[in-house]
Amino acid sequence: MFLRVIVLALSVQGEEPFCKLWEYPDIPLLSKTGDFILGGIFTLHNNFIASKPTLKEYQFAEAMIFAIEQINNRTDILPNVSLGYKIYDTCSTVSMAIKAAMALMSGAGEAQSSTLPCSQQSSIHAIIGQTASSPTIGIATLVGQFNIPVISHFATCACLSNRKEFPTFFRTIPSDYYQSRALAQLVRHFGWTWVGTIRSDNDYGNSGMATFVEVAQKEGICIEYSEVIYRTNPREKFLKTVDVIKMASSKTIVAFASFIDIEFLIKELVLQNVTGLQWVGSESWVSAKNVATKENYRIFKGAIGFSITNAAIPGLKEFLLSVRPSSTPGNAGLIKLWEDMFDCSFNASNPKTCSGSEDLQQVNNLYTDVSELGVTYNVYKAVYAVAHALHNLLACQDNQGPCMANQKDTLPLQKVNFSVNRGEYVNFDINGDPPARYELVNWQLSVNGILEFIPKSVCSESCRPGTRKATQKGKPVCCFDCLPCAEGEIIHCMTCPLEYRANKEKDQCILKNIEFLSYDEIMGMILIILAFLGALLTSTVTVVFFKFRDTPIVKANNSELSFLLLFSLTLCFLCSLTFIGEPTQWSCMLRHTAFGITFVLCISCVLGKTIVVLMAFRATMPGNNIMKCFGPTQQRLSVLTFTLIQTLICIIWLAKYPPVPQKNVNSNKEIIILECEMGSTVAFYIVLGYIGLLSVMCFVLAFLARKLPDNFNEAKFITFSMLVFCSVWITFIPSYISSPGKYTVAVEVFAILASSFGLLLCIFIPKCYIILLKPDKNSKKHLMGKNAVKITLKSKMLCWASVPTTLN
Repeated sequence: MFLRVIVLALSVQGEEPFCKLWEYPDIPLLSKTGDFILGGIFTLHNNFIASKPTLKEYQFAEAMIFAIEQINNRTDILPNVSLGYKIYDTCSTVSMAIKAAMALMSGAGEAQSSTLPCSQQSSIHAIIGQTASSPTIGIATLVGQFNIPVISHFATCACLSNRKEFPTFFRTIPSDYYQSRALAQLVRHFGWTWVGTIRSDNDYGNSGMATFVEVAQKEGICIEYSEVIYRTNPREKFLKTVDVIKMASSKTIVAFASFIDIEFLIKELVLQNVTGLQWVGSESWVSAKNVATKENYRIFKGAIGFSITNAAIPGLKEFLLSVRPSSTPGNAGLIKLWEDMFDCSFNASNPKTCSGSEDLQQVNNLYTDVSELGVTYNVYKAVYAVAHALHNLLACQDNQGPCMANQKDTLPLQKVNFSVNRGEYVNFDINGDPPARYELVNWQLSVNGILEFIPKSVCSESCRPGTRKATQKGKPVCCFDCLPCAEGEIIHCMTCPLEYRANKEKDQCILKNIEFLSYDEIMGMILIILAFLGALLTSTVTVVFFKFRDTPIVKANNSELSFLLLFSLTLCFLCSLTFIGEPTQWSCMLRHTAFGITFVLCISCVLGKTIVVLMAFRATMPGNNIMKCFGPTQQRLSVLTFTLIQTLICIIWLAKYPPVPQKNVNSNKEIIILECEMGSTVAFYIVLGYIGLLSVMCFVLAFLARKLPDNFNEAKFITFSMLVFCSVWITFIPSYISSPGKYTVAVEVFAILASSFGLLLCIFIPKCYIILLKPDKNSKKHLMGKNAVKITLKSKMLCWASVPTTLN
């Protein structure tokens, strides 16, 4: 392989470039910086036609830039990564193509170097080009040594499919392996068994014609003569070829040649008026607009052949018309093009100077013509192929995508499979070739005298991406309507994978956005503020109670359970924070269990306080020992027992069916909802049911004690607090079920906060009001009222309560 590089370099040294525009071959004509640089090698000027700008090649270069700018503005491909480019001109010579490849690999100023250190990092990540097969072979042979991919848009030589010689070569145009066979079958189809052949004397023509001859002989086609042409041949050789054509008896000619070589032959054919022949052509010339002129129609009338499938690139026309020349680095390549199109000069000494603001809308040439974009579309696809490969490579390096063992440092073009614009999928086989698709071309003159390729004759236009065919009743299958696809379907109604959705154009599947209740969104921030506000308010109440712990109102309301209740309320507020943020294994396990246990602890304390109040008022007779049954020890045990039951339920839940984070792709077709899967719905409802049972018990007991006489009857406030608590959670159930996505979690957090605030405000704020603002009422006399009984508990707990006057 290394030997071939040396031989190739030596073989092109004799080519003297006539292109005078590119005086510094190490400097790209068009360039832009970026995180990743793509190289481009195009024949922007024709060395054999007075170094004139090649308008179609300029369109290829601008299409490459257009695709790069389009990708840089997208968020689904290479997000936060920018692509740059360096585009070089070959001036139609193999030597300049190889120099351009060397300049791209080594960086500016190093293209003249005869060797490139194997350890040096290449400045580019892939090369788009070249148009012709011979320079592409030179480029691919050279850069293949350094594992740099070359993606050609128009090099069709079947020889380039040899993976041993060209391991990093790819193309977005089919190999001539298929075209040559198709041409032979086309000739046989029309019964033309006696033909002459003409080929370009280069890799494209020689390889393509060799395959054609091989297949033609099997098809029973005989070849009368085989002529060779090349752009650098002297005129005498072209005249000899014309003489062979004129003297031959065969009336069908198969020409497998590049359009540049055919142009030289056409001049002689036109001069000698050689007409009346049936031409069968390869895609390089038979579909070339610069060949298909009204003058040439006399020679090639009725010519047939194959062309690349035509395409439309939305936005390209506007982009082509928006470019402007300048002397700034990266844009100097447009100066010569501009001068040629507007017949002016940027040299101030020239009588007709260019302003740079001339209107391209008034220009109609191969650069601005977007009616035939088959090859241009191949350039567009090549850029997108590199972008998708880079995207996959970066995901692989970040361990976010599937990787082969040796893929982390190699651009995985072999693995790309994507859709662009029309819904056509782009991929490469093991040889770096795309699927073969061609259109049949027939030269016909239209009514207005313009030469057209194959007049369109269809019953129904092809369905656009996002629609499907529906046969019209009573009509042939080629007559159909285009019906819209369902949501989540692309191209011709193919369903996207579960984690993907259809884009607006419905021509490709893109990843759905992942949704969860996050800390940095407004709703999440509000809930966090409320949680911390509740915890802060609870802590403040705790400080107040601790400071005034020896006052009658604190003692009368069972200070030990009050402090435990305040502690549990703080945990209730804080446990709501576990519901906010991206669900993880630990947060999913913690959020519902922490909520269940802290709320049971909270309700157990309220239940204990309620029972104390109820029993205290029932122990109205002197010597009644009913409070012995529910003294301080029993109160602590009751709270501990209720809480341990819930803890045991949660432990079993976590051990058997722990909650786990999951991606919910079914609830919403547009987004992925990242949520916690309960693991066991039964366990979740047992946890909720147990909280509900304790709440109902507490509410019933508090309701029974609500009318007991006292200037400060705590049972009234407990009743109201449990009424708020139960109302919140009863309302929660339908809201929880009907809320979509992250709002389900928000509803649950709101219910936790609302019920916690209800308990805090209803039970403790009235006490704080008296402690801080009405200290005169914080006395035994006021609490006992006119008729009071002091009830002494054996456990030495004091409980002051009023008793009915009828018991005196």
